[in-house]
Amino acid sequence: MNKETILLQGIETLCKNDKDIDVLISPNKEKIIDLLTRYINEIELFNPIYGLVGTNNTEELIIKHILDSLAPLGILSRVLSSLPCAPQTFGLMSPCESSFFQYYAADAGSGAGLPGIPLAIAMPHCGFSLIERMGRRAGFLHNTKAALSLTNINVEESEIEKAAGGRFDLVTFRAFKPLEPKMLDALFRLCNQGCIIAAYKGKMEKIETEMASFKEQRAKIQWEAIPYKVPFLDEERNILTVRKI
Repeated sequence: MNKETILLQGIETLCKNDKDIDVLISPNKEKIIDLLTRYINEIELFNPIYGLVGTNNTEELIIKHILDSLAPLGILSRVLSSLPCAPQTFGLMSPCESSFFQYYAADAGSGAGLPGIPLAIAMPHCGFSLIERMGRRAGFLHNTKAALSLTNINVEESEIEKAAGGRFDLVTFRAFKPLEPKMLDALFRLCNQGCIIAAYKGKMEKIETEMASFKEQRAKIQWEAIPYKVPFLDEERNILTVRKI
């Protein structure tokens, strides 16, 4: 199958399995597929130079990175809808772009823009700030933003610990490493009151081991691991949501 077929079938499966994903994607499916295809092309063009993702296989890129980023879209949409909606100016956007969104999200350690860019494409009503400390990857994100004309994303070249805090309703985190207390504190810095952190994770067993290290914070945080299914991928995947009590 070519990339458009894999992507289309994967998106249709996600829409079929989750009504909230269907509500977000189906009305603009052609545009979303086009933008995602162009995004995949950008990754494939620059990956040999910048080392954006750990694969050169198009099918693996689509399944393990693009579809994996989008698979919990319904979960994230429901998480956001549970928060108070208070549109405000997204001060880091340039004046020529849209400044008002329903919610604001940060993609911490965005790298190649995963999951931030696929989520931003599917949720144009949300403003996304892609926080990336490496200059060459931040440059890729700036280039991709321009190439795809994505007016609801902003790129911040910064370490997570040094980025301006207190701004976001949702913080996504897709780094495949344990979520430790120091990292969780850095992610909470980015949050406004009521914000939720959503970490892309694998097996439930590993999540429980990770969260066991938060003994001192047990009375201060509430967490839940929510399973999601990635089309064409036979691997256990969960979204770990964490919020302050």
